Amino acid sequence: MQKLDTQFIQKVRLQDRIATRIITFGGLLVIASVIAILVLIVRVTIPLFQPARTNIIFQFPLSSGSESLLAMGVDNYQETAFTLNDRGVFTFYNLAKGASFLSLESGADKNVPLKSIELHKNNQYSMLWADNSVSMTEVAFRFHFDKDGKRTIKPEIKTIAEFPAETGAIEILRVAVRKTEDGRLTKVVLLDDNSFRVAREVMSTDLFGNEKKEVVSFPVHEDIPGKITDFTLDEKGDTLFVGTDSGSLLRWDVSGNKEGLRTDNVLAVPNGDAITALTMVFGDISVAVGDAKGGLATWSPIWTGDGDQRITKLRKIHELTAHKAAVSTIVASRRTKALVSFGADGKVHYDHMTSENHLLDIEHNLTNFALAGSDSSLIGLDRSNNLIVWNIDNPHPEVSLKTLFGKVWYESYNQPEYVWQSSGGSDDFESKFSIIPLLFGTIKGTLYAMIFAIPLSIFGAVYTSQFTSYGFKKNIKPLIEIMASVPSVVIGFLIALWLGPIIEKFIVEVLLFSMLLPLVLVIMMTIMQPYYKTPTLQNRCNGYEFLLLVPVILSTVGFSVWLAPGVEKAFFSGNFLQWLYSDLGVRYDQRNSIIIAFGLGIAVIPIIFSITEDAISNIPSSLTGASLALGASRWQTIWRVVLPSASPGIFAAIMIGFGRAVGETMIVLMATGNTPIMDWSIFNGMRTLSANIAVEIPEAPLNGTLYRVLFLCATLLFALTFILNTGAELIRERLRKKYGRY
Repeated sequence: MQKLDTQFIQKVRLQDRIATRIITFGGLLVIASVIAILVLIVRVTIPLFQPARTNIIFQFPLSSGSESLLAMGVDNYQETAFTLNDRGVFTFYNLAKGASFLSLESGADKNVPLKSIELHKNNQYSMLWADNSVSMTEVAFRFHFDKDGKRTIKPEIKTIAEFPAETGAIEILRVAVRKTEDGRLTKVVLLDDNSFRVAREVMSTDLFGNEKKEVVSFPVHEDIPGKITDFTLDEKGDTLFVGTDSGSLLRWDVSGNKEGLRTDNVLAVPNGDAITALTMVFGDISVAVGDAKGGLATWSPIWTGDGDQRITKLRKIHELTAHKAAVSTIVASRRTKALVSFGADGKVHYDHMTSENHLLDIEHNLTNFALAGSDSSLIGLDRSNNLIVWNIDNPHPEVSLKTLFGKVWYESYNQPEYVWQSSGGSDDFESKFSIIPLLFGTIKGTLYAMIFAIPLSIFGAVYTSQFTSYGFKKNIKPLIEIMASVPSVVIGFLIALWLGPIIEKFIVEVLLFSMLLPLVLVIMMTIMQPYYKTPTLQNRCNGYEFLLLVPVILSTVGFSVWLAPGVEKAFFSGNFLQWLYSDLGVRYDQRNSIIIAFGLGIAVIPIIFSITEDAISNIPSSLTGASLALGASRWQTIWRVVLPSASPGIFAAIMIGFGRAVGETMIVLMATGNTPIMDWSIFNGMRTLSANIAVEIPEAPLNGTLYRVLFLCATLLFALTFILNTGAELIRERLRKKYGRY
C-alpha cells in the first residue's frame, strides 16, 4: 500500500511538473506574442519621426561661360539635368556621364538676350527678352522606347505662349505669365515707374452668339508703399501678390476686365525690412514671404466679418526657420506644402509650411538651385562652377508631434484647430492627421457607454446575488452571460438601422422618460416603504421585487409619450430638432452618442455583470450573517460589508468593461457617423481610434503617411489599454490588501 502511495505521489508530482511547464511556456508565449505585436506596430510607426536625409549623387564641373546661368532643373528620374543661360539656350546634361548632350534655343528667331525669367510649375518659365517681348516656355522630358524596350529620354522645349514686343518710353522690368486649363492667358508686367500692366484673355460673345477670345489690358497703379521688390501670380492669374522694400505685402484681384481691385495692404515684415522673395504655396491659397533679414513666413487669406460683410484678409499663419542672410528665392513644391528657400549666402533651407518642420540644410555656397517636380532631387551650382545633384529622402514632411497632437492652423481655417481629414477631392488637398479628435471620440463613446452600463450592471449583480431566489439566479445569470456572445456587428446593425430612427422620431419622449423614471422610482419607493414591511407583501414579493417595476416603467413610458407633444409645443416651438439647431446651434445626427451608449452598453453589461456577481457571491456568508445578526438591515449590509469586500472584483469588472468599450470597433463603426469632431453633445457622433483604423486602412497606401499614422493609432490604443489595465491592477491590489481576502 505504501508502495502504491509512493508511486501515486510521484505520478502526481510528475503531472504537476508537466502542467507547470506547459502553463509557464504558454504564459511566456502569450507575453512574447504581445511584445512582438507591439514591436511590429511601433516599428512601422517610427519612420514618421525620422529626419529627412540627403546625399550627393552627381557632381561635375560645367564648362566655362556658364556664369550667366539664369535657371536650371532636373528630371524626376535623376537622369537628365538642364541649364538656361541669358541667351535663352537650354543645355541638357547626362548626369551619369557628367557631360552635355543637347542644346536647344527657346527663342530661335530672337537675337536679343533675356532680361529676366520667372519659374512657374513643372519647369515653365515666363521669359522677358531685351526687346520687351514675352514668351512662356516649358521644358518637357519625353520618354521613347525602342523595340527592345530600352528607354531613352528626349528633352523638348515647348513654347506655350508668345507676346509681341511692347513699345513705349516705360521700361519693363519683370513679367509673369499664367495659362489656365481652358487655355486663357494672363500676363502681368512690372514697369519701371513702380506700376503694373495686366493683359488678360477673356471670352466674349458677338451679336450672332459666337464666342471668341479677346485681350483686355488695364493698369494697376494704386499708391504702393515703397518700391516693388517682388511679385507673383496664382495659377489662374486672378490674384496678384506684391512685396515692397518697406515690408508691405499687397494683394490685388485682377480677375476683372477693366481694373484691378486691391484687397490687402499689410506690413508683413517687422521694422519695415524689405520683402525680397515671394511665391505661391502649392494649392494657391497661401503665399510664402522672404525678407531681407532672412525671415520666412507664409500668409493666407482668412475670413473676417459677419453676413454680407464677410471678406478675406491676409494673416500670417506660419513662421518657418529663418536664414542668416536675405532670402533670395523661394521655390514651392508641386506635391506638398514644402518650401525650398535660397539665401544670399548660398545656403538652402527645406521647410514644410503646415508642420513648420525644418527638414534640411544644404550649405554648399550655391549661386543657383532648383527642385525636381517630384521633390526627390535638388540641383545647384556652387561658386566653383560645379553642378551638384542631391537625392532627397523625405517621405513624411507633414508629420510632427505638433501636427499629430497639437492645434494646427490649416489653410482656409480661421484659427488653429484639431482636425482629422485624410483625403480630399483635389490633388492640392492637404491631409490633416490630428489624433486628438480620435482620442476624444474614443473617450467620449466609452464614457457614455459606461454611464449607461455600470449602474445597470452593478445594481443588477447586487440584486441577483443578494435579493433574488436561487432558482431565479440560476436562470437569469446564464441568460445575461449569453448576451456577451452576440456578435458586435449584429448589435451595431440593430442600433444603427432599427434603434437610431426610432430614437430620432421619439427623441423628446426618450429625454422625458430619462428624466421622469428616476423621479417616479423614488416616489414609488417612498410610497411602498410602509407596505413592503408587511408579511404578506414580503412573502409574495421576496426575490421578485423587480416585477413591481414593470408597471411603473410602462406607465412612465406612456406618460412620456402623452406629455411629449405638449412639452415640444410649449418649449421648443413644436419642433425639438429644429429648435436644437436654430437656438443652440447643435445639429442632431441620427447616429449619435445616445445610440452608442445603448450599443456599447449592451456589449459591456454582460462582462461587468458576470464578474461583479461572482465577486459578490464569493463573499463568505459569515460576513453578511454577522452583519445581519448585529441588527444591520440588508441594504446596510450591502453598503457597509458586501460592496467594500467585493470592491476589488467590482473595480476589475469595470476596468475590463472599459477596455472592452475602448477597443470596440464594429459597433461604433456602424452606429456612428464616424465624424472626427470634438463635441460632448449627446446628439452628435464621434470617431474612435479603432473605428478610424477600420475605416482608413483599406485606402492607405503601403508605407505611406496615412498607413504609418494608422499604426500610430494602433500603438496609442495598445498603450491606452495597457496603462488602464496596469493602473487598474495596482488599484485592485491595494483594495485587496485593504479589505483582506479580496
